[in-house]
Amino acid sequence: MSKSNRLFLVLGFFFVTNALIAEFVGVKIFSLELSLGFEPVNWHFLGADRSFTLTAGVILWPVVFIMTDLINEYYGKKGVRTLSYLTVVMLIYAFIMAFMAMKSTPADWWVGSKSADGIADYGKAFNSVFGQGLSIIIGSLVAFLVGQLVDAGIFSKLKQRTGQNLIWLRATGSTVVSQLIDSFVVLFVAFYLGGNWTMDQIIGVGIMNYIYKLTMAIVLIPVLYGVHNIIDRYLGKELSKEMIAGAVAE
Repeated sequence: MSKSNRLFLVLGFFFVTNALIAEFVGVKIFSLELSLGFEPVNWHFLGADRSFTLTAGVILWPVVFIMTDLINEYYGKKGVRTLSYLTVVMLIYAFIMAFMAMKSTPADWWVGSKSADGIADYGKAFNSVFGQGLSIIIGSLVAFLVGQLVDAGIFSKLKQRTGQNLIWLRATGSTVVSQLIDSFVVLFVAFYLGGNWTMDQIIGVGIMNYIYKLTMAIVLIPVLYGVHNIIDRYLGKELSKEMIAGAVAE
């Protein structure tokens, strides 16, 4: 296997795996401040107090950002599109398998096996975690696919203008737009159209999710450069330049 194919395989595995995990844990809404041991910020804007109440999926999305940018850097929009479509297929497959697991009949002894931990019905607990509902699944898939394709398109346009320089600019610039879409589409489809959230809740959680994602995109710029350098050393100077040039021309 060539170095370029091996690299694509490794980046692809990280990309798909992180997307899968993020989708399944995204059902949980958590407080970033309380998780870090701080009081909620309670910023007052748009007529309400806003804190970093986030979907748990955002914990993994920074890794997806880096993978997306690196794949685009070396393999162009085509590489990102290929992995994005593959990820959607695998997400659908994963949700179907989770649905089948939920519909299986639990063993009698298993249902009450966690009663000592305060879980009276383990079967209901299992289904409540994995049974995100059709609206959440659709919202997640639409937001993911649209966000990734927009990210790839903007990254590619910026790369054509900057060449092999200013990685931070095209990485951050593509994230600014793509994650604005991702942060609100999934919440709107899943919790407004398919749930009982108010528009104020959608806006509040969406804005704070977006601020967190942008902050992490900036914070992780050194990581992006570090991984980029590791890949360049692995590929070798000539192959690296060739792949990056080919991705620009793609």
